[in-house]
Amino acid sequence: MYKFSYAEVLDDASDERRGREVMALEHGIELLQKAKAGDPSAPTTIEAIRFIQQLWGFLIRDLSDDTNGLAEQLRADLISIGLWVIREADRVLSGASTNIAGLIEVNRSIRDGLK
Repeated sequence: MYKFSYAEVLDDASDERRGREVMALEHGIELLQKAKAGDPSAPTTIEAIRFIQQLWGFLIRDLSDDTNGLAEQLRADLISIGLWVIREADRVLSGASTNIAGLIEVNRSIRDGLK
């Protein structure tokens, strides 16, 4: 029988969680890339924007939780980035911006930081 320390179990859970976050960001980036190549009012653009907004909404809720193990300043910085992503995505949906490339770049940077 295997015996693991509590810290090892937590590290494994953290690694799994980070892996899921990377996968979700990769999916969002793929959707945004398809949207960038197409019509800004196409269903693929709306799907990409909605997905990335929901993802960041989830991440912000997690980062706002006091039990989140990240340093407080890092959490605050990531929340600020997430709020920018959500606002910029709203601007794309409303036609006030076409900055899908910026959304892709920011999400890639966050994804790469998680790897």
